Amino acid sequence: MPEPAPTAQDLENLARLKAGGEKAYDDMYEAHSQRDIDNFYRDAKEWYWEAIAVARRLGLKEEVQALEDRLHHIKSVYRSQFSGT
Repeated sequence: MPEPAPTAQDLENLARLKAGGEKAYDDMYEAHSQRDIDNFYRDAKEWYWEAIAVARRLGLKEEVQALEDRLHHIKSVYRSQFSGT
């Protein structure tokens, strides 16, 4: 049996989660301390993990892949520009 189509509320929730992740990612660039950078990075990951879980639950395979790709990008940027390792 096919999954029901996502509702407008589902899609709004997904958009909210993505926006939260993007805001946290943007905030990494504005942070004034490594501690703040690390906190924003953690927040970005949590927003994206939740968005991925929602997209997966809704059966949005392409969206799951896009979110996973974006999260991978954020992790790569953090490692190369902010982590010092």
